Amino acid sequence: MADSPLELIQHLAPGEPTLPAYARLPVNHCNYPAIILGSLTFQRYPEAIFLDNVATFHQPLFNRLDNIEAAADRAVAFETYMQASFLLTAPEEAGYQAENQENGAELRGIKHTHKKKARHKADYRKLLRGWLFDSDSREAAVMKGWVESRFGLLARNHKGPLRDFESETYFNYTQERSAGLYNTNSLESQLDLLYSYCQYELHRRLPNQRHYQLYRATNRLNEYDTLFQGSKSSSAVILNNLTSFSSSLEQCDSFGDTLLQCQVPFSKILFFPDLLPGAFRCESEYIVLGGLYQVSKVAI
Repeated sequence: MADSPLELIQHLAPGEPTLPAYARLPVNHCNYPAIILGSLTFQRYPEAIFLDNVATFHQPLFNRLDNIEAAADRAVAFETYMQASFLLTAPEEAGYQAENQENGAELRGIKHTHKKKARHKADYRKLLRGWLFDSDSREAAVMKGWVESRFGLLARNHKGPLRDFESETYFNYTQERSAGLYNTNSLESQLDLLYSYCQYELHRRLPNQRHYQLYRATNRLNEYDTLFQGSKSSSAVILNNLTSFSSSLEQCDSFGDTLLQCQVPFSKILFFPDLLPGAFRCESEYIVLGGLYQVSKVAI
């Protein structure tokens, strides 16, 4: 049986660093507070994370998935359910108004230098594609904002460090997040269900496993907030609230001069390469919730 939040707090090792207040919110929309989700204790001894009301509201989907044997068939069932639940193929029925989109953006101070196509097709798949193409994209801003709301883990970087809430960088981040959500159909709720489906699949496929060993390359290790230096090769660092990892050490090698190895809990994975059908196999990429992590430098 999973520990309660109070029990997990009591199990935090004395003297072990926890996620600082500047990297988390006091409230969120899941069953554990950010101070626990972002801790080293949770990394080592993870428990299942449940977003508020998602499993209850979408129970028919998970009941159906229970009766489907093949993962590929479950993915089709999931995508069919998403299309029906969020009217992804009929945006007008969900209240989409193409003629008002650009005017609405201008009223919020978002100026366009050229005409853009209407964004009624913005959905969870477009968010994933945007992230996989550029983790500083507008789609990525939406996803980082969703992590803040649901898990209470604050974004630490988006086109630059997000340390000052009054900085231009932070203003641009919030503006991109708002623009990415405007005139779309419950994008954050779509991400809620994507995360819950990802968790279902991980535990369905690997019921006795709790972690993946994943890798990340960086050219700016000195820019990470390091709270504890265990040895020359091991440290506890605060990662951005949403971060990409890879299961392939060799592929990581081309993306940075420092390679980090990390034990990532299943419950902090939003997306893994073969979760969905289609062109989502990007460098064996995993999209992972951030917080405080014990990482080790590795060499090929």
